[in-house]
Amino acid sequence: MSSSIEHIEYKNIKIPIIYERDALPTFNLQLVFKNSGAIKNDIAGLASISAKILNEGSKKDGSVKFYEKLENRAISLHTSTGFETFVIELSSLKSESKKAMKYLNALIQDPNYSQKVLDKVKTLQIGSLKRKENDFDYMASVELKKLMFKDTVLAKPKSGTLKSINKIELKDVREFITDVFSLNNLIIVVGGDITLKEIEKDIKSVLENFSKKEAKKLKVFEVTKKTKTSILYKETKQAYIYFGSSYKALSNDSDNYKAKVASFILGGSGFGSRLMEEIRVKRGLAYSAYGQISINQSYSSFSGYLQTKTENADEAKKLVIEIVEEFTKNAVTKEELDAAKNFLTGSEPLRVETLSQRLNRAFHLYYKGLDQSYSKKELDLIEELTLKDLNTYIKKHKEINDLFFSIVTQK
Repeated sequence: MSSSIEHIEYKNIKIPIIYERDALPTFNLQLVFKNSGAIKNDIAGLASISAKILNEGSKKDGSVKFYEKLENRAISLHTSTGFETFVIELSSLKSESKKAMKYLNALIQDPNYSQKVLDKVKTLQIGSLKRKENDFDYMASVELKKLMFKDTVLAKPKSGTLKSINKIELKDVREFITDVFSLNNLIIVVGGDITLKEIEKDIKSVLENFSKKEAKKLKVFEVTKKTKTSILYKETKQAYIYFGSSYKALSNDSDNYKAKVASFILGGSGFGSRLMEEIRVKRGLAYSAYGQISINQSYSSFSGYLQTKTENADEAKKLVIEIVEEFTKNAVTKEELDAAKNFLTGSEPLRVETLSQRLNRAFHLYYKGLDQSYSKKELDLIEELTLKDLNTYIKKHKEINDLFFSIVTQK
């Protein structure tokens, strides 16, 4: 059975439910709040800290006792945050689903708000950030976002900074979570051995806790126009080179299947990709080299990375520029297109093997405003894609030549 899009009406609001019935005696529920992740970060790291507070159980039971109760019934309850979304996920055996919903309700009604819990979560986050001071991949990645999306929330690290985490107060967390918990922002994703009627009945006690706050329009961010290279010097024998550029596309563009093929050929196909072939295979400059086109609701970009010996950093950077320019100038070969088609169409069954995969796909299609049959249509479009059409498309996207570089290397 495939996933379907249903709706539940509550307080005169039609809330979408992405639903799939499954024969296995399991239950999985996700409450996805759109426009509610790190994109809301007035304080860098606030979304992350808020999610971690919700992972500390209810105030009545405390973290240890609350999660002991869940563990005894094999119930999993976890909150996480992305850039555009804030997600609470609940899973259990079907026989424990009603009890699981009661624990979810208890958490939402009575989060473990206390200064002691906040201090604990902040201490752990600060410890993690301090460890990342020696993670040169992380440093280069964060700096690249700062260059590409200057003066926007995308320039702020999702995990925050030592300074921003220290300034977070309990009232900030309360306000953030209260603002997130809006019926107008909610998408329900549910699957397992459960009927839609059961879901509608059991979910209402949870929905009572959410406001009717009007949904805000999702912000869209563009890459800074003036390109820049940032070099950070550290004691390292490897140069960490992160690069990126603008990519002009919207999440529901009809040509995005072409971007998927182009991305695969340029940097996403491992040893078959242009970046890997030219940088590692032909010149031995890096163990791996990767690049991808990302098309999201709030931003779109091309980005990639590689590691090389510090003495090879300049040569590797120049080579990335040359490879991208060659790609947009002469595009791809028939052999490359055929290889991409074979992989993308041949690996399709692996992407929908599990209930979780199918629900995740159904959610993303709905979230992007695409029809639930789009995945099948996309495969057909890829199969029918001609070399001429793909190359015409690639040559139109000259903007990816305007590359930003973030490099961590030795002086």
